[in-house]
Amino acid sequence: MTLLELVLAIAVIGIGLAGLLVAFNQAVFRSADPLVRKQMLAIAEEMMEEVRLKPFAPVASVAPAACARNTYNDIDDYNGYAAAAVCDIDGNAIPSLAAYGVTVTVTAANLPNGVAAKRIVVTVSHGGDTLTLTGYRTNWAA
Repeated sequence: MTLLELVLAIAVIGIGLAGLLVAFNQAVFRSADPLVRKQMLAIAEEMMEEVRLKPFAPVASVAPAACARNTYNDIDDYNGYAAAAVCDIDGNAIPSLAAYGVTVTVTAANLPNGVAAKRIVVTVSHGGDTLTLTGYRTNWAA
């Protein structure tokens, strides 16, 4: 093996390893994204469940302070809800979820079979990422 062959072999191996390390770097750099996405989904599902469990028909309520939802007593109360950070129902910010924001919109909708319903859209944001969850609630209890 000559010196020229040895230098050429080292260069080829170095270029191959550099490409491999770039691929590993990208994989490690984006490895937390699934965790953020799952956390956004869990927040959206929790809020969707909270809204869907409220009565369908409007009931008079008192407007809460900040992001508290403890006086919300029907689905329509959640329309326009926006919180820059995730809070519990009493309005206490959850420090570990401070980087996430939540918005809720509730609009009237008619299902294809003519049943009156409310369309609930929950949007959770984290940095530049957003996740939107849409659900419907009918007046099944009436």
